[in-house]
Amino acid sequence: MALFKRKPKLPVDQRPALEEDERVLAWAPTSDDGVLVATNRGLWLPGQHRLGWHEIHKAVWSGRELVVTSASVVDNRADYTVVADQPPVTTLLLDPGDLPDQVRTRVTRSVAYTEHHLLPDGGAVRVVARRVSGVDGLTWTVRYDPGTDPDSDAATVDDLVAAARAASTTA
Repeated sequence: MALFKRKPKLPVDQRPALEEDERVLAWAPTSDDGVLVATNRGLWLPGQHRLGWHEIHKAVWSGRELVVTSASVVDNRADYTVVADQPPVTTLLLDPGDLPDQVRTRVTRSVAYTEHHLLPDGGAVRVVARRVSGVDGLTWTVRYDPGTDPDSDAATVDDLVAAARAASTTA
């Protein structure tokens, strides 16, 4: 009966080098003979590179392909980091199982606060607080909208992050 059919275990030769307290939640074979592996710590891409859930800005599931857009740090400021999107990684999944749902759930759960703000000198910024596996408290980031100069309103952005931090600790 299909009701009791279990997905095969992740092949040992495709298992990423997990941390001591990291465990596999779901996995799916890819069209290039690799695997995507979701763990409690993040998403392992083919080639054994892990993105933490807090590093994934957007994940889109088309029914066949998972498109993951990660963010990288471009500047460290006093109480937060400035991040920018990396090129999206598209992976065709042959038998997705519950991997797309695990990705959606884990990325969504990592977001504790998000707010988009227009800036006085033009452009806009998104202030985000994320939960990072293995780190106490929230990690604060900002992502400038395309075309927004990250240096023109730095003091305003500092104030926006400070206000968001204060509001999140009193809530």
